[in-house]
Amino acid sequence: MTPEFLQAFRGKRVLVTGHTGFKGSWLTLWLERLGAEVAGFSLAPPTDPAMFDLCGVAAGIDHHIGDIRDTADLGEVVRRFRPDAVFHLAAQPIVRLSYDDPIETVTTNIVGTANVLEAVRALDAPCAVVVVTSDKCYENREWIWGYREDDPMGGHDPYSMSKGATELVVASWRRSFFGANSLVKLASARAGNVIGGGDWAQDRIVPDCVRAFSAGQKVELRNPGATRPWQHVLEPLGGYLLLGALLLSDEADAYCEGWNFGPATDDVQPVGTIVRLMAERWGDGAASSMSKGSHPKEAALLSLNCDKAIGRLHWKPCWHLGALVEQTVDWYKEWQDNPAGLRGKTLAQIEMFEQAMIDRRIGHSSVG
Repeated sequence: MTPEFLQAFRGKRVLVTGHTGFKGSWLTLWLERLGAEVAGFSLAPPTDPAMFDLCGVAAGIDHHIGDIRDTADLGEVVRRFRPDAVFHLAAQPIVRLSYDDPIETVTTNIVGTANVLEAVRALDAPCAVVVVTSDKCYENREWIWGYREDDPMGGHDPYSMSKGATELVVASWRRSFFGANSLVKLASARAGNVIGGGDWAQDRIVPDCVRAFSAGQKVELRNPGATRPWQHVLEPLGGYLLLGALLLSDEADAYCEGWNFGPATDDVQPVGTIVRLMAERWGDGAASSMSKGSHPKEAALLSLNCDKAIGRLHWKPCWHLGALVEQTVDWYKEWQDNPAGLRGKTLAQIEMFEQAMIDRRIGHSSVG
């Protein structure tokens, strides 16, 4: 059974930018499952292996390799496909890489987002747009409480700065071009550190663990005491889909804002805790150690306040820490033992999560 609000995507043309990436692959498969006609615009898969390839995500969609900084190519795809909805995920997503190439980070995340919005504006047709940024868009004060949607944008590192600036782009385009009378309904979504099967990015803790554990090695931790708002990748994606469904509704203007999608307070945990739980689930003597040397600055404490999404969207986390670690490790175990079964494993986890959404009454006014 599928949550009622997800029926909004059946038969709709939905464009996903960044569909070859980790989150984009999950979202594309989910939209296919929902009966949407999906087009993807993205660079080639960023890792090897890649979830996009292992799960055969390209099959059955309008798959286009391109760079969102290429206005002509992007504009042609949008004009040809004429999407009813757009989920903009394409980005340079790694903090440490932003130190190595800040210009690519800035042009991709900021200018690329403006290009997507301009391509949609040129259609002069109804379209619901969800721009995905990050919890790191906020000016991090190392507060013990979660950041709210109206807290200042900012960022110490080039990546975080680019995400704060992306939010400013979204707000500017909404005020300048996509007001209440516009055919385009625009919102942004901010999520924290997501984990789940299919992530092989560099300098991310779950793929670092998988690479080490599968090789019988200890995973080296840069900062085991740093806390992060951990959540399974399906948690924010469910929030994005709920938000997108509302932007497709007659009440869309009420939701053209920024929204946080983060975990429950108890799931804001140190890196070391996540690694310990993963090692226990993996077995086979999996363990970790502290790495030596200096590392670029990363935020030590960061969490989101999601009261707005809980109260107005009737959204709430479904899988808490134990479940999200279990589902994540089980996906990678499938990769290790039966890679041909990964598409089926992914769709089965999506089906399980949909049932959890129904049980939690996500999208209903009486969210439990």
